Amino acid sequence: MTGRDHHGGPGGPPHQPDGNREDGSTTHAEQAHDGDHGGMHAGHEQMFRRRFVVSTLLSIPVLLYSETLQTWLGFTVPAFTGSEWLNPVFAVIVFGYGGVPFLRMAVPEVRDRAPGMMTLISMAITVAFGYSLASVVFPTQSAFFWELVTLIDIMLLGHWLEMRSVRRASSALDELAKLIPDTAERITDDGTEEVPVSDLGEGDLVLVRPGASVPADGLVETGDSDVNEAMITGESTPVGKEPGDEVIGGTVNGDGSLRVRIAATGDETTLAGIMRLVEEAQQSQSRTQLLADRAAGWLFYVAVAAAIVTGIAWTVATAFDASVIERVVTVLVIACPHALGLAIPLVVAINTSLAARNGMLVRDRIAMEQARALDVIVFDKTGTLTEGEQGVVAIETVEGVTEDEALELAAAVEADSEHMIAGAIREAADDRGITPPRATDFEAIKGRGVRARVDGQTVHVGGPNLLSTLEREVPSTLQTFAEQSGKNARTVVYLVRDGELLAAFALADVIREESYRVVDALHDLGIEVAMLTGDSEAVATAVADDLGIDTVFAEVLPEDKDEKIQELQDQDKLVAMVGDGVNDAPALTRADIGIAIGSGTDVAVQSADIILVQNNPLDVVRLVRLSKASYRKMQENLVWAAGYNVFAIPLAAGVLAPIGILLSPAVGALLMSLSTVIVAINAQLLRRVDLGLIA
Repeated sequence: MTGRDHHGGPGGPPHQPDGNREDGSTTHAEQAHDGDHGGMHAGHEQMFRRRFVVSTLLSIPVLLYSETLQTWLGFTVPAFTGSEWLNPVFAVIVFGYGGVPFLRMAVPEVRDRAPGMMTLISMAITVAFGYSLASVVFPTQSAFFWELVTLIDIMLLGHWLEMRSVRRASSALDELAKLIPDTAERITDDGTEEVPVSDLGEGDLVLVRPGASVPADGLVETGDSDVNEAMITGESTPVGKEPGDEVIGGTVNGDGSLRVRIAATGDETTLAGIMRLVEEAQQSQSRTQLLADRAAGWLFYVAVAAAIVTGIAWTVATAFDASVIERVVTVLVIACPHALGLAIPLVVAINTSLAARNGMLVRDRIAMEQARALDVIVFDKTGTLTEGEQGVVAIETVEGVTEDEALELAAAVEADSEHMIAGAIREAADDRGITPPRATDFEAIKGRGVRARVDGQTVHVGGPNLLSTLEREVPSTLQTFAEQSGKNARTVVYLVRDGELLAAFALADVIREESYRVVDALHDLGIEVAMLTGDSEAVATAVADDLGIDTVFAEVLPEDKDEKIQELQDQDKLVAMVGDGVNDAPALTRADIGIAIGSGTDVAVQSADIILVQNNPLDVVRLVRLSKASYRKMQENLVWAAGYNVFAIPLAAGVLAPIGILLSPAVGALLMSLSTVIVAINAQLLRRVDLGLIA
């Protein structure tokens, strides 16, 4: 590892005393260390939501009967006997119900002599509360109850949003888990029987009727249908399934009937694995959130120092009176982190939504932030940049024969063969829309190829040994093609009709079409691209040259992959590793950011920080762009929130009093509220980010 605890950031969040009170008075670290994370976050979210709603409703009379707001907004409300007590009574209730939890959460910060967000909030609402109560006793002071209640309401809103952001992915998957049916139709020798899904075991054969949900992960044994996997992959287009294809528990079958052989149940299913990963994500804390907490700590000392200096300066200048207290109160209230408290939770909530919508599961929020600063992204080759299976990558023919004609003949001969090369030739013909004629008298020639009759002609398909057997020389054009293919470590097979050599086919692990766009997009972002593979130098170089990859590590044993990651890290580069197999796990763990591509069921996913649910390397670019956009919004919000205080505190202290500019506590509070609106609007703009990729 290089400089960080892989799943907890640099040393993890500072330790805080344990606690779990109904009022939500637990710190971020406490929330991460409690046993039932999902339930706890949900409980805290509901608690803060309830207190926010109740406090906001109780604040309405305070706002309506605030003389300051009536003057500013030009409205009046009817007075009645005792209406003068509405503001203090309702404000005290809001303070006790919505504000006291913040005081309790500030206790550990004060006890540990590490003031932060909770200390700053507590100081502001306590000063506002005390000053407002004093206005009841000393009517010469302006009442300040409306700012007290809005202060508390906004802080409750920020905490509610934070709790919701860390729970949102989990709750979405909880809903997804509900899609798994309670029962399944298990196929037996006597027909079918309805059994609880919990009774299914690996190897059981189940019937999935049209429109029904797949009960567990498995392989299609018979049947053809389209399955809606949108809840897993985010793709709305149903995926065609035929014998041999995998299906995921909880996905919805289309119009066809499927017989599925169960491969995983219970905790071993894809959904169960994803749920575990999301729960781990809840334990990680955003580095920018930690920065916001530290900024609040610094702001606490700045506010206290500014209040002391303000009190002394005004006492010396004008003598101690109510106006001095008003100046001090204005400084302390305007320092309350309205905007700072919302700066990060709002962005994280939107970021979580966008990530889930684009099929990204984030185990470590710090990794999501680090993705913006990556220097190198290392891709595993097989199954990530390539399809992981043989395909026809080039065709050379003799004069007078077209590629389609050659492919049509070869596909006809290979129609009945189960060999990997035969499958590649048939797939190439399908891709070109070629329907081969029917072949007869098919025969496999061991170690040499296959033979069949097509339209009365004898056609052979096979490798160099076939040509030796047939005693045929290779034309110069095909010979050059074969030699070049050999240098690129491609397999070459030949097509012979009635003894005449017609064409040569080069086969190799097919490069994904998306891989070209991935490399180009990452280069545009200023990120180097490397490839890590156990294949030969020739194969790796051919793929790398085709894609324009910067660095190639070839012939690397699985146990040595992490050493290559270390080599890059030793060059002071921030490195991400992208892989999809068990062999990639050590490299995924070693990398600064481990990114697993796939459904999330193998060891590779367990070793990764970020899981891209769809098996699509383009999502790596989406991840980087979303990380950059999110971090930019976080920084903008932090700069605005903290910078606003740097500007507003001296103004509240009265530095411009000599030229007639002096803020009242009410005006200072209004300006602070406006800063919150700006932060909220800026965070919402993240929804408009264009990830800029065509799938």
